[in-house]
Amino acid sequence: MLLALCWMLPASALAASENDERIVLVGPVLVDRGESSGDIVVGQGDVNVRGDVRGDIIVADGDVTIRGEVTGDVVTFNGKSILGRRAQVGGDVVYAKSKPQIASGATVEGKLEKIDIGDYGGFGGIAFFAFWLAATISVLLLGLLLLALAPKAADAVAGVARGSKVMPFLWGLLVFILIPILAALCILTLVGIPLGVGLLLALIPIYALAYTAAAFVVGRLIMQKRGRILAFVVGVIILRLLALIPFVSSLIWFLATIFGLGAIFVAILRARK
Repeated sequence: MLLALCWMLPASALAASENDERIVLVGPVLVDRGESSGDIVVGQGDVNVRGDVRGDIIVADGDVTIRGEVTGDVVTFNGKSILGRRAQVGGDVVYAKSKPQIASGATVEGKLEKIDIGDYGGFGGIAFFAFWLAATISVLLLGLLLLALAPKAADAVAGVARGSKVMPFLWGLLVFILIPILAALCILTLVGIPLGVGLLLALIPIYALAYTAAAFVVGRLIMQKRGRILAFVVGVIILRLLALIPFVSSLIWFLATIFGLGAIFVAILRARK
């Protein structure tokens, strides 16, 4: 879902918004009276809702103040949710650090839930950040290398997203499922063991390539009139910041990889015509 928001959001390197959905890396978000918004995702900054939000609000570092209506969940990590007396939340209010402040008269149709991120403290936190940093640097280096070696191919992959966004997902999901199945079938034939083992070993670089392609697609859709490298860096920033959120990081990786696989596959099919 969150990756889907990135498809439709052209903006600056610090914020992305179009139609109703908003993704902001650094900075505040205001939905004023009479205004409506879709899902809101903020890396660092406060969210103030006086109007309507038709979706979820997820804030990594900042407070969420609601005096209007939110149809989905409200999730804060390093911050607090503040619900005024006229606030209406259709989903859950989830927090990691500061307990929400809910005024008398506010309505929460879901549940109030605290998530435990204590596993990311101490040595676990250092290990998690080290892995995140290594993965981020690897994606950056791989993407920059591919842009230097095959810039037209990168443009072709990004061009897939300008058309139907459903087909790349469907193709990507099919490829994601079929490669391990094909590898297993090859191994069962005994004669095909080398091919099957090779396919299994190739999964990691294939998925890394797909995730990197998804970062470029996201960045290109946001920075449509800028250079390839800047667009790619913006895409990496968005995906890697979302990867810091334990609540959605695995889902973001899965969706990005699926879409990247599909975009590459569709671009190959187009090139063969």
